[in-house]
Amino acid sequence: MLEVKDIHKSFGNLNVLNGVSFNMDKGETKVIIGPSGTGKSTLLRCINQLTPPDKGQVWLEGEEITDKSKDINQIRQKIGFVFQEFNLFNHLTALRNVSIGLEKIRKIDKEKARCRALEELKRVGLENQANQYPAQLSGGQKQRVGIARALAMDPSIILFDEPTSALDPELIGDVLDVMKTIAGKVAMLVVTHEMGFARNVANEIIFMEHGVVVESGPPSLMFRNPKKPRTKEFLGKIATLYGEE
Repeated sequence: MLEVKDIHKSFGNLNVLNGVSFNMDKGETKVIIGPSGTGKSTLLRCINQLTPPDKGQVWLEGEEITDKSKDINQIRQKIGFVFQEFNLFNHLTALRNVSIGLEKIRKIDKEKARCRALEELKRVGLENQANQYPAQLSGGQKQRVGIARALAMDPSIILFDEPTSALDPELIGDVLDVMKTIAGKVAMLVVTHEMGFARNVANEIIFMEHGVVVESGPPSLMFRNPKKPRTKEFLGKIATLYGEE
């Protein structure tokens, strides 16, 4: 469903991605972990072409989306993106934040878009906050509006860029619970430090450092018996920091 092949990206003299490749199947959840500054967020932005790669290809459902002749705006309709800092329209209610893309991009009639937006807000537990503005919502609620907005577009995949890193600790669980409920129903590629989520929900964990994939595998292998010493060291430090068993 998604194929990422030999992605490279530099900013000036800084090499951020140095040949990243992996595949995803329909409905899979893959979690990308690794130290800060290792290119995880840049990789997501290369996948949906917010940051075009310098080299390499990305295919989505058999279509090469790195081909410059393609209509990237049309392709992006298949790729949801949930940002670290929410990126909601502050002058619109939660409901309008979700429905506006359906109207403007999918050209869905206003009332149908409203009904669909309400469905998605209900799905993330926010039907009672539909008419509130972002300033009236908690960080966790804002992020759930962002997830509802992504889901409303019926994407083939949703990219999550550290979706809980801007949240207070007590709000993180609400967002992760929503992500757990949609796992398997839509493909999710998640950059996160939430190891409990990675352990319990991911089909595969990808450990990146210095712009390359160091190791990847199912959670059972990565947490219990990683092959590479660097993977073991990183996961050990994370376990100590977050109290994981």
